[in-house]
Amino acid sequence: MKHAIVEVTVIGIEGEGVVVGLVNAQQALALPEEIKFEVSHPGIQAGGTDLLMDRVELQDHVDPPT
Repeated sequence: MKHAIVEVTVIGIEGEGVVVGLVNAQQALALPEEIKFEVSHPGIQAGGTDLLMDRVELQDHVDPPT
């Protein structure tokens, strides 16, 4: 799942979401920590779902705890 394509939505100061594009899961996780974002679920077509994940959920999905 590390290379699954996700749609990234950056969350602004006032809570508004701005779609910034499609990247793979690893690229999304490499975004700076100070950027709050949500991504489409990597198991579903990018941009084709309302099921969203934050950074922590994406990290757990990509590298599940053992």
